Amino acid sequence: MTSDSVESTPSFEGPDLAAGVASGSLPDGGLLLGHFAGEQVLLVRQGTKVLATGAACSHYGASLAKGLVVGETIRCPLHHASFCLRDGRALTPPALEAIPTFVVEEHAGRVVVRGKSPPSPPRLLTLQSSSVRFVILGGGAAGHAAAETLRAEGFEGELTLLSAELDLPSDRPNLSKDYLAGHASEEWLPLRPRKFFEEHRIRLSLGKRATSLDVARRRIVMEDGTEHAFSKLLLATGAAPVKLTVPGADLPHVHYLRSTADSRGIIASLPHAKRAVVVGASFIGLEVAAALRARGIEVHVVAPESLPLARVLGDELGTMVRAVHEERGVNFHLGHALRSIQRTNVTLDDGQSLAADLVVAGVGVRPELGLAEQAGLALDRGVLVNRYLQTSCPDIFAAGDIARWPDPASGDHIRIEHWVVAERQGQVAARNMLGRGEPCDLIPFFWSRHYDVSIRYVGHAERWDEVVIDGDVQHRNCRVGFRQNGRELAVATVNRDLDSLHAEVAMENERLRLGVMS
Repeated sequence: MTSDSVESTPSFEGPDLAAGVASGSLPDGGLLLGHFAGEQVLLVRQGTKVLATGAACSHYGASLAKGLVVGETIRCPLHHASFCLRDGRALTPPALEAIPTFVVEEHAGRVVVRGKSPPSPPRLLTLQSSSVRFVILGGGAAGHAAAETLRAEGFEGELTLLSAELDLPSDRPNLSKDYLAGHASEEWLPLRPRKFFEEHRIRLSLGKRATSLDVARRRIVMEDGTEHAFSKLLLATGAAPVKLTVPGADLPHVHYLRSTADSRGIIASLPHAKRAVVVGASFIGLEVAAALRARGIEVHVVAPESLPLARVLGDELGTMVRAVHEERGVNFHLGHALRSIQRTNVTLDDGQSLAADLVVAGVGVRPELGLAEQAGLALDRGVLVNRYLQTSCPDIFAAGDIARWPDPASGDHIRIEHWVVAERQGQVAARNMLGRGEPCDLIPFFWSRHYDVSIRYVGHAERWDEVVIDGDVQHRNCRVGFRQNGRELAVATVNRDLDSLHAEVAMENERLRLGVMS
């Protein structure tokens, strides 16, 4: 199992679609869940045509019957992946795989599924010259999504993915959730097996760090002296954890969590740990706290703020998140900072001592800007890019945690550290490396899970003057809108998954009305 996963059931819901259903049971825009030949199938009517797809999201298996049909797409209620209803293609991350589609016939007042559709033919090649060399620097969400997209869009040139991590590109959100909690095996983590990269002729260079970027010569130089020439380059170097600077911060039981190796290291320390101190009430810090509690570790969270996550989610949801964790036995020490770390305890700024066999710091990250700065690219608390994710050097693109991009909604340049945003930017950057001219006009989205409580957040609100709550935050069923000057900038939901999808679509429609979305 993986984060927010949905367990399968041997029974089937809805009618047998081989026998068919009455045409009148499926109005225009209507969605009906049934089954065919041992699979759950969705029927969707669009005018005079009825389309049929598989009913499970290819990401974590969520029921698409609980999702939302938007035009010729259907969106997953959990993590907002979208699929084409006509051919099943995964259109937006975090889903990577297509869902099946089915042949449908309608006559004599009945809709009948006849069989599974054949796979879609490969897309036409766009660039066939093997002398064209694209290099992607970074094996995280943006880099991996870009590599897959380039091949899916028909790029036939040389493609190299360089990553400083030894592990294959991995499902990073799982590192602080089910994998760390012991609910998912390490086999779940790679986004693709090594064979996938071989079959798609994506050259992987793992465990080697780039030391310089020569823009004039179009070369990436690695720490072992090897060079990688490029026609176009995507910088997707991500971010690194902010390190603690207090005395004792270099002790072996002090950990950070960013990579698979980091999560693996924390897990390896658990047989000898009974009490943990988590430094920082960030999303990562609190997800780590939840994972450690699932393993029976006593957990204390130390952070300077008065409420966890209030800066992003507001006081009401911050209070709810604190209550959720306290119900599971987490001890909060808010309004405090570490003074020092010892081998068996930590000391707070008020002199209080907390026993600690394990310390995990989640106090934020910093974008990895060293190469971009050395190369002379334009920077502003990130790598500055235009709406096509091009840097100040037109053949070099940037995506993910390092990119500061123009937000169509506000007109400001923003930098967002979310997994799905990085994946979607990787897709946009890849298509623009192929000359597509596609603006990056995505609506930011992220999710965070705390035990059995999941929060979904769409939009972006760095500040707000009004919080509008529909539902009951205390009972964990609510929609929370963050507004500035009467305009809704972001929406957080708890147990209101369909509301989250509707909020996303409303934001997209607003941008279309304003003419700032392609």
